Amino acid sequence: MAQRHEAPYRPQTAQEVDEMLRGLESNKAKSKDRSAFSVKKNTFQVHGTPITVDSWRMQDWDYKKEHLPTYARGIFTTTTSKGTPEIATRGYDKFFNHGEVRETEWENVEKNTRGPYELSVKENGCIIFISGLEDGTLLVCSKHSTGPRQDTETSHAMAGEKWVDRHLASRGRSRQQLAFKLREMNATAVAELCDDDFEEHVLQYTPEAAGLYLHGINLNLPQFATYPHHLVDHFADDWGFKKTMYLVKDTITEVKTFLDSIAETGSYAGRDTEGFVIRCQSKANTGEWHDWFFKYKFDEPYLMYRQWRECTKAVIGGKQPRYKKHKKITEEYIDFARKQLHANPALAKAYNENHGIIKMRDDFLAYRGLKGSDIIRQEEQEGEVANDNVTNNVVLVPVATIGCGKTTVALALCKLFGWGHIQNDNITVKKGKPAAFAQACCAELQHYPAMVADRNNHQKREREQLITDARKIVPNAHFVCLHYVHGRSEYNQIRQATRERVLTRGDNHQTIHAGSKGQGEIIEIMDGFMQRFQPVDQHSRPDDGFDLVIDLNPCADSRQNLEHTINMLYAEFPKLFGDREMPASSDMDAAIDAAMSDYTVDIKHEIKSRENGRGKTADHHSNGTTNVKTKQPKIDYFAAQVSPSRFLAILDSMFRDLPPERAQMYQVLKQTRRLQTELHVTLIHRSQTALYPDHWSRLVDHHSRACGPTEQRPYHLPDAKLGTCKVRLERAVWDERVMAFVVRLSPSEAGGEQFVSVNPTAHITVGTANEKIKPREANDLLERYFREGTGKGIRELGVQGLVEVEGVVRGVLLR
Repeated sequence: MAQRHEAPYRPQTAQEVDEMLRGLESNKAKSKDRSAFSVKKNTFQVHGTPITVDSWRMQDWDYKKEHLPTYARGIFTTTTSKGTPEIATRGYDKFFNHGEVRETEWENVEKNTRGPYELSVKENGCIIFISGLEDGTLLVCSKHSTGPRQDTETSHAMAGEKWVDRHLASRGRSRQQLAFKLREMNATAVAELCDDDFEEHVLQYTPEAAGLYLHGINLNLPQFATYPHHLVDHFADDWGFKKTMYLVKDTITEVKTFLDSIAETGSYAGRDTEGFVIRCQSKANTGEWHDWFFKYKFDEPYLMYRQWRECTKAVIGGKQPRYKKHKKITEEYIDFARKQLHANPALAKAYNENHGIIKMRDDFLAYRGLKGSDIIRQEEQEGEVANDNVTNNVVLVPVATIGCGKTTVALALCKLFGWGHIQNDNITVKKGKPAAFAQACCAELQHYPAMVADRNNHQKREREQLITDARKIVPNAHFVCLHYVHGRSEYNQIRQATRERVLTRGDNHQTIHAGSKGQGEIIEIMDGFMQRFQPVDQHSRPDDGFDLVIDLNPCADSRQNLEHTINMLYAEFPKLFGDREMPASSDMDAAIDAAMSDYTVDIKHEIKSRENGRGKTADHHSNGTTNVKTKQPKIDYFAAQVSPSRFLAILDSMFRDLPPERAQMYQVLKQTRRLQTELHVTLIHRSQTALYPDHWSRLVDHHSRACGPTEQRPYHLPDAKLGTCKVRLERAVWDERVMAFVVRLSPSEAGGEQFVSVNPTAHITVGTANEKIKPREANDLLERYFREGTGKGIRELGVQGLVEVEGVVRGVLLR
């Protein structure tokens, strides 16, 4: 089939760009409509100019939805000097691995695509976009940002700029010349930054091979239009960029035959390769031919290499390496790595900074006299199998009590990976409900590779029923236990954490209606579940039926439990995720936020406490309300509570890329689970009432009004909302004992109520180094900080820009 010899061209119009921007802007706010999508917008100042550009980012799962304003993964817009909106930079449309979505299943690829099929070798680096602005400035971006990072380290975009300068110098060209050329083409050049001195990935690039590999030129349009590969190569030659290898096949049958043969060795043209990107045209979804990509990534030996990398980092961090695949060779590798690290302690620091990873691996392979493909072949011949090849029929079974966060984690997993989800309380049959629940779970496996069987499963009989009934329907099902560990010595801590969650979410739960039930009755119900909780024991029935048990902390934030679950699943079931990379921290943050904001109860059931059910402790009135006769509790303090997932996501983004010595305290708090599970700004504590009696009285009165007339309630409800305020995050301050976040409170809207803290500095206590250190030490820390500044063991980290979260003001009862 003939190649296209003319470069594609079409100018962008203000009308189509404006229409795309309206669609993106209207979806910045989160919607509870699951068919909707969410967009994150970030604005960047272009260095050395008055120009700003906006980056628009969607989550990976959103690209599978219909009717998006654009499917570009990596798009920047700006406004010209004439006030006209324009696309400044345009990446590829998000493309998927073969078989990952319906459009990339071979049957549909054969039916809906046409050649020529250009197969380009997938380089192993990070993507860089290059485009031109109207004033001749060359804009160099990574996927979602441009310019320097918040800290002093080089960003991907800055590393890309340095390589652009090197490549242009080799041809005697300038940045401005390239900018005007790309602008004339209305195009973005797309390259892969491959530089092991900057950042190592899985494949090695020697200094001679390092640089920017140009693999695409896209028109700056909302719809995807791209150059054929031979014209991309011509452009690379003209401007000094490196070229990617590619070949052309005429039919999809030739493509599949070729890729299947390469997959046997994982190498092409004498070089290891991670896979190929296949570029062609498709008529799927639109009925008209349009440019379209999909990819074919090789599973091994790259999954094995990644496992070795994570095991090495675990050894460096003093943790036990976790692995259940490639067991024999990985044990040998770990022994080799330990010896190397012991002989040269400097290796550890470099390895954690992503340097020396490939050398460690290659030294081990040379020591064993094997290539990665040789190892995989030997394992196949020896029949080593575990869960490496599992691609579907995975049932995730929570084992939990009320308030552990199981549904939040379940919804976040489904949001990230598009899995199925069945809630027991949505099964409404009157007879045979357990069997119906198992049938519904199995029905989900017909549509999804994995699903969550969302009920407490806190007793062994429930687990046995589910595993037994489900295996009758799907004999090859794989069961993963999400075990919220209830250690007897931690019961009081678990009680406190779960009660706080349940009592603050009101009636947004299918069986525990904290907004309308009495607190005593709710607590009794929850304690009943905890008393009946039977821990998982993999050495006996029925828990020996689990392929994997993931231990989770019921007191931890759901975001932490989500990340641990994902890490364990990727290690145990690598092929379950296809070509999908492990979600980034920001993706997990967004999934938790979506799970918490999107979840609403459709079907409600009522669980009565055992005493209530026997009519012993409750008075039932004709209006259906229940009064539990108990002593009215006292208010302990008033606080502006903030979302833990939102706050910790911001905190994580601040510390994520800092040098280890700067981030040490935060990492210690995170790894030892010493981050606070309930985050708030204390307005006033009951111990301060003598100093601020008017302030305390005003809030108590406010609380009473929020709870309603005394005759209609047995006591003050702890989840009664007094109002909201904006909590502006200013800076983190810490020493070796405690970390606090300095904040500023302001009304949520003009004319709204001003809530204030009587503490010298309004703050959120982030965490303490151990359980003997009380959170109130944060006050002492901040007093020293404002008196003496940093130094003498005190450090700080400011927030970039204006960052505000919502604070919900409540009275917290004395426990």
